[in-house]
Amino acid sequence: MRAPVTATAVTLAAGALLTAAMTTASASPPSPSPAPAPSRTSTTGSTATTGSTATTGSAAAGGGTASGAAATGSAADRLHGPHTVLVDCFWQRDIEPSDFILACGDGNSRLTGLRWTQWGRHTAVAEGVNVVNDCDPYCAAGTFHGYRVTVRLDRPEPWKKDPAVKHFTRMSLTYTDAWPEGFRQVMTFPLWD
Repeated sequence: MRAPVTATAVTLAAGALLTAAMTTASASPPSPSPAPAPSRTSTTGSTATTGSTATTGSAAAGGGTASGAAATGSAADRLHGPHTVLVDCFWQRDIEPSDFILACGDGNSRLTGLRWTQWGRHTAVAEGVNVVNDCDPYCAAGTFHGYRVTVRLDRPEPWKKDPAVKHFTRMSLTYTDAWPEGFRQVMTFPLWD
């Protein structure tokens, strides 16, 4: 009796994984083709990678950029130093990411093409595009639309995963032209810890 129950459980688990993979693949936005970015740096733990692109956890996590005055020292030093970080869906810390997923569960809202004009201990500001799925008639068949946005991060607090590191706990999006249905021109979200 135990073998049929185990086989059924394995079959159900495989089916659930396949369904999740197909839903995610069909709900992913088209890859944007922004202007070439400056050299980007992304880190995972204590390993730093520099190049045109780098990912953490999965391609959807996005890489990070190092530019301007914030580019002093190695990326690992910057992530473990006195800088305030942004924590992503995979609980990885990042500084000046070029992309950031807002809807971690399904990827139906993300920030792309972020160009950081400020990254400090208390605030960070960027310009970019919020790509949002209209989920019409349902999310897997929906269409992604891009909306120009100014991103502001603030309210730094110690990170629960590593209290020696401060991370931003609030994000405000200010839409410059149009915004998604059901949104306001300024949307403010708490960020995960």
